[in-house]
Amino acid sequence: MSLCFLSCFWFQVSMAQNATTDPSEVTALISIFRQWDMLALPIRGGEPCIGFAINGSEFEKPENNPAVTCDCTYDKNTTCHITKLSVSHNSFSGPIPKELGNLKELFMLSFGSNNFSGTLPPELGNLVNLRLFYMDSCGLSGEIPSTFAKLINMKVLVLRNTLINGSIPLILENINRFVLQLFLRKLSPMGSHNIATSSWIELPPEEFSMQSKYPTIFSINCGGPQMRGSGGILYEAEDSALGPATFKVTSTQKWAVSNAGLFSDIKNKSFVETTLAQVTGTDVTPELFQTSRLSPGSLRYYGLGLQNGPYIVTLQFAEMVFDSHDEQSRQSLGRRVFDIYIQGNRRRKDFDISKEAGGVKRAVARPFKVNVTENYLDIHLFWAGKGTCCIPEQGDYGPLISAVHAASDLTPTTPGKKSRTGLIVVLYMRRKTSEKDDDEDLLGLGPRPNTFSYAELRAATEDFNPSNKLGEGGYGPVYKGTLSDGRVVAVKQLSVASHQGKSQFVTEIATISAVQHRNLVKLYGCCIEGSHCILVYEHLENNSLDQALFGRNDLHLDWPTRFNILLGTARGLAYLHEESKPRIVHRDVKASNILLDAELSPKISDFGWAKLYDDKKTHMSTRVAGTIGYLAPEYAMRGRLTEKADVFGFGVVALEILSGRPNSDDNLDPEKIYLLEWAWTLHENDQSLGLVDPRLTEFDENDATRLIKAALLCTQASPMMRPSMSRVVAILSGDIEASTVMSKPSYLADWDFKDVTTSSFLVDDDTSSTESNVLLDHQPEGSTTGASLGIDPAPSPVNVTGSMLIGIIGEGT
Repeated sequence: MSLCFLSCFWFQVSMAQNATTDPSEVTALISIFRQWDMLALPIRGGEPCIGFAINGSEFEKPENNPAVTCDCTYDKNTTCHITKLSVSHNSFSGPIPKELGNLKELFMLSFGSNNFSGTLPPELGNLVNLRLFYMDSCGLSGEIPSTFAKLINMKVLVLRNTLINGSIPLILENINRFVLQLFLRKLSPMGSHNIATSSWIELPPEEFSMQSKYPTIFSINCGGPQMRGSGGILYEAEDSALGPATFKVTSTQKWAVSNAGLFSDIKNKSFVETTLAQVTGTDVTPELFQTSRLSPGSLRYYGLGLQNGPYIVTLQFAEMVFDSHDEQSRQSLGRRVFDIYIQGNRRRKDFDISKEAGGVKRAVARPFKVNVTENYLDIHLFWAGKGTCCIPEQGDYGPLISAVHAASDLTPTTPGKKSRTGLIVVLYMRRKTSEKDDDEDLLGLGPRPNTFSYAELRAATEDFNPSNKLGEGGYGPVYKGTLSDGRVVAVKQLSVASHQGKSQFVTEIATISAVQHRNLVKLYGCCIEGSHCILVYEHLENNSLDQALFGRNDLHLDWPTRFNILLGTARGLAYLHEESKPRIVHRDVKASNILLDAELSPKISDFGWAKLYDDKKTHMSTRVAGTIGYLAPEYAMRGRLTEKADVFGFGVVALEILSGRPNSDDNLDPEKIYLLEWAWTLHENDQSLGLVDPRLTEFDENDATRLIKAALLCTQASPMMRPSMSRVVAILSGDIEASTVMSKPSYLADWDFKDVTTSSFLVDDDTSSTESNVLLDHQPEGSTTGASLGIDPAPSPVNVTGSMLIGIIGEGT
């Protein structure tokens, strides 16, 4: 298990700093994480709840995971109990430890989206205070233990995409309001109760019947009464009594709301803002803005039981608390800034209502296109600590929203028509029955990746329609596709004629499935069916970094964006090298293998073909795979592979990001053709900032200087002189100073580029790669370029340093 969790494990503690954690819970927590192979635990002096305090909304942040919340108000502020535990999306494996049952004050428990095995331990029935329990897609099977009958405070139980089956304890009849999200109707209640009609269980509508109607729209008047808005839209009422830590499902069962956080130093503060002031704006229903939901930290709205597919989510805001900035009053000093996440993706950063609307008491509506998957929609407004916190009044700084409207263009499924869920059931059942025949190669992998049928992927890509083709690498074409749940994916179809065997393909699946990081491209699953070997990746909207920097597109990468791309890439490589188990060398770090999502955040692609290595070994390879211009000299010439080969490639990419040009360009003056050589020339003449892209009208000189120093260190001739990627992250972040003892690499002096003619070193016409990819080979393979994950990169100019490798280098991965 990766040790990355040590750096991202978060604790939240409330109230007393002199309290001590319940010893039985400390013992349980240590045992739990040891069983999940966390070798070094984030517990100092036996106190998991003290010394790790973060503000109350940090628990909701997607990046703070795993996470623990503690309440230290017990026994007159002398005892702490663990009240929330989230370990979702962490690739943990093995059984669920029975010691979880000793955390008896748990209010919320989430361990979904992991690779657990076995059944639910009956000891979980001891969690009598548990209200929210999420275990979707966790890998568990078997029946719900009868001890769950003791969980009388349960409000939400999520079991989607699991193999849990059997009966629901009848005693849950005592629960007044209980939301149960099932998968494929595998559960049934004990006794004579019908799961679809029982008055004591509220299910998403599609669970009532395979032929029931799917809702495709919901509208909310946040904090206010029901009313009809413009266009005849009926906005449902929202209970104004929502408290500081509340999860509530509406009576229509179509949506829910949760709020987290307390207003500091303000007692009995209302979480609804009301006003009689008139709101202006285009096509506005003024009454909608007379009430607004207010939260000090984290506010979420959930769509439940929705039909899957594309939706338009419209959020309506008006700043009704603060005065205009032009007015000379204390109320005019306030600034409200928060982030907007939809389906877990940040869609707007530092959203300022009054700035967006052009003033206070002015309405602004912001529509977002989203895909609803698993019949579920998540809208998250999150205060990230910006704006004001104490001016004009303490506490009035978190998210504020007046109305929510979500609508799909899809026609709801109605009785008499074929059910969309029915189709999913058939596909699921067919996959399960075919696993014995077609997926035998997956049996030895341990945690199994998600699998798709070939028929599903044909439908997603419109039978691999050429119009959906995104690119082609040496292993075959890549297509854009849309799954039945609305997800847009990149479908990487490996050619039948590829030299790669199925065992190598299976190895890649196992590796990628176990390696997850926000700066790595996510693998959704695979298809191994007959002769078909296919990978299904997330689709990145803005394609590759080389297209953004060198290609013809509308993207403008300003300095903060470029620096964040570089820092995110460094973090992704540091994870592969130092935290992933097994550790991974990418071998082909280049701009076309760095993809950009909708927010221009970087994700490293093609690491699934990387060379794995043991902790204490250097790999001497008989085949060199990479791209000319990014290859470390010791790897290109001697096949010596360590993680420092990736560090070298990263250094080249860093200079490309800074300069906005590829690593070689024959159209430039001779002294500028080779980027590394030109960078050293400027550095030796104390003119390093002359390397900065002239298209950047503004940039931070300190950041740029750190970047250049880091890049020159990364591209030193000796691997020993290059820093680790974690040290590179620290240099770029300004946490440590870059070494000033740097010498010009010997390869720049020894290789006389000017005596070489370009025409001698062109890549053969029959190469399947559009880039200068190379492979020192006794085992020829095809190539995978950036196109392999859904892009068609513009080729970088051929770097004539290839002259040194001609005759022994062919095409590579």
